[in-house]
Amino acid sequence: MSEVIFRGGTILTVDSEFSIVRGDLACRDGLIVQVGGDYTPQTSDYSIIDAEGTIVMPGLVQSHIHMCQSLARGRADSMELLDWLHKVVWPYEGALTREDLRASANLSCLELISGGTTSILDMGTVHHSDALFEAARDSGLRATIGKAMMDEKDPAIPPGLMESTKDSLDESARLCRDWHGRSGGRLRYAYAPRFALSCTDELLVESCKQARAQGARLHTHTSENQSEIAEVKRRKGMDNLSFLHKVGLTGDDVCLAHCVWVNEAEQKILRDTGTHVLHCPSSNMKLASGYAKIPELLAAGISVSIGADGAPCNNNLDGFMEMRLAALLHKPRVGPKAMPASQVLKLATRGGAAALGLESEIGSLEVGKRADVIAVDVSGSHCVPLHNPYSTIVYAARSSDVKHVVVDGKVLLRNREILTMDREGSLRDAQKHADALFARL
Repeated sequence: MSEVIFRGGTILTVDSEFSIVRGDLACRDGLIVQVGGDYTPQTSDYSIIDAEGTIVMPGLVQSHIHMCQSLARGRADSMELLDWLHKVVWPYEGALTREDLRASANLSCLELISGGTTSILDMGTVHHSDALFEAARDSGLRATIGKAMMDEKDPAIPPGLMESTKDSLDESARLCRDWHGRSGGRLRYAYAPRFALSCTDELLVESCKQARAQGARLHTHTSENQSEIAEVKRRKGMDNLSFLHKVGLTGDDVCLAHCVWVNEAEQKILRDTGTHVLHCPSSNMKLASGYAKIPELLAAGISVSIGADGAPCNNNLDGFMEMRLAALLHKPRVGPKAMPASQVLKLATRGGAAALGLESEIGSLEVGKRADVIAVDVSGSHCVPLHNPYSTIVYAARSSDVKHVVVDGKVLLRNREILTMDREGSLRDAQKHADALFARL
């Protein structure tokens, strides 16, 4: 349809004024053309979405996801980060076939879209990354994806994940050429060196050069766990984020997942370079890593967004759950006024858009922006009465309340039914591939 109209909802624009308006939200040819009031279709090719009883809002933008890991859901509980990687996640990723990875990606896209996430920044595994792009392309999800880069000669890394520096860079460059800007700009590439302990200095430096030459993002992990930081300091002679800064992995095109244990000097680096912090509260708590001091980072003017991370360390990709936890986690330490609901929703939408370099295109409902829109049913007993829509979304609503999802003006979910995927087939394939893969392991 050239026109899609959400009719009669309460609209959270998440614009600079945090405006709340009533009425219609209209999209034409993938762009928002009206926010609020009554809209009359301008063409004969239109679709009306009944938004009565819903909150219409920007789709969630999750800035740190691992679609490749979803088949390992529930397989890596009760572990801290390095054991989690060495004992379960790396052996699992090393054993993935292309077909396994596509099944994992399909399962992830199904969960993300059904839960109101319309855009992601994803780190894949070392091999078969085309399967991730194909799943995002076919499902309609907006995705910036990068293959994980791992060239360090480390006995903890299984053979299935080992690669040479040249092969890692060449494959990343090939993927960037093939996928960056595809599907009308909905698919983009990010160079993704995994973290300091799995990458040589040469790979980190060259990744930065290649990404910047091609206009791609940079995406890595840092300062997640104290054991990780101690090992980086032993090998590199520097704190984790300070080392990344030295090799060029900071700047407004760089997205750093976690940043749980950054010191004051590193906070200054984040602020001065405009580097983006990707906050993953559930993952950090489950792995007993700690939690990033987000109120202090925001007060310092540092860009922050939210992501669920991966299914083995969360164990879901639920953006609503991450919003609620991000809002609650810091209050016992900082006070009840820390992380108000409107600020948290901004992190989950405009914050993610900024991390992706897409704040002028997505993240808020404004005329001229891309039509990435969701409608959340707030008629359930856990959401009534409706007083403050921002509070309702962050503290009360659930991912299962998402009723309609539109990305780039295309309806992906209508009345909770996924239109671009075979839901039952995706679930069957995921279980089948997971069972076979772990039987092999």
